[in-house]
Amino acid sequence: MKVARCVLLLALTVWLSGCAEVEYASHVIKTQLPRESTEKSVGSGGNFKVGNPYKIDGRWYYPKEQYELVETGIASWYGPGFHGKKTASGETFDKNELTAAHRTLQMPSLVRVTNLDNGKSLIVRVNDRGPYKRGRVMDVSERAAELLGFKGAGTAKVRLEVLKQESLKIAQTAKSGRSTKGYELAMNGRAAPSSTEASYEVASVEPAAYDTGPPPPMESVNREFLTVSSGSSNYPQMRNMVPGHMRDGEFYPDPVVTEMPVTRTGIYVQAGSFGVESNARALGARLAAYGRAEVYPAMINGQQFFRVRLGPIGNVGEADELLARLVHGGHNDAIIVVE
Repeated sequence: MKVARCVLLLALTVWLSGCAEVEYASHVIKTQLPRESTEKSVGSGGNFKVGNPYKIDGRWYYPKEQYELVETGIASWYGPGFHGKKTASGETFDKNELTAAHRTLQMPSLVRVTNLDNGKSLIVRVNDRGPYKRGRVMDVSERAAELLGFKGAGTAKVRLEVLKQESLKIAQTAKSGRSTKGYELAMNGRAAPSSTEASYEVASVEPAAYDTGPPPPMESVNREFLTVSSGSSNYPQMRNMVPGHMRDGEFYPDPVVTEMPVTRTGIYVQAGSFGVESNARALGARLAAYGRAEVYPAMINGQQFFRVRLGPIGNVGEADELLARLVHGGHNDAIIVVE
């Protein structure tokens, strides 16, 4: 499938990977989501969208405009099962573009994704909702996964950093009715900002039917947020030329991947997070059948939390299995975290 000429089509990858069943389930869910409330149409270039609260697999999600977000977790990728289909923002998905899906960020957003195992870092443009599998914080396109070095593995420990000023500008661009396709290519031509270490808590879901019932008040949701300024520079103008080559009459930009400093991280399954330490320790004691649970204090935006975690865990597969056991045992708030 051909896309806009000169800057948009990236090198085609040929082998198939990932989970077709999860991709199909995600597509079904996306077609069932209600029409987003904050939306401005820009035709085939997509829409600006925030959206209404939605519930999947017993968990509520609250999309909102967030321009100062840093989080870490497990990323996956999608491509063959969605290529040519519509994204949640209204664009046509191209597995060879540098795009991504996030559950709550406004669309479009520009996010730096850093692979915490190899330090490879790339800027992607969020234009879709997802992922819809427990224990994942983002789905990136097939091409982005290839450049970040985890296409073969299927998943990677990552840090996500919203680029504040750049995301504000492309949001305004989309709101004014103009397409933002390709902006991420220009962004990947510049130097990377300094990395920011952060604590966080995120939610994860897996495919399930959409619940149209009324959501509980936002204040009743027990979650931790951390907002950190990205310190990024002003958004550069789209360039007339980027490094690349011509093939079959189309321009293919050369891959631009930044090497970022990373520190060793571990994978944990977090069963809960509490403001009262005794509640956290009581839960930890009840989790003895699943393994040794530790209570980790964390100060978030001046508020004290106590997190109940099992781990560190050897790999993503083992973490997925433990998470499934906890959820099956009634601990529906359990999530996978990377720290």
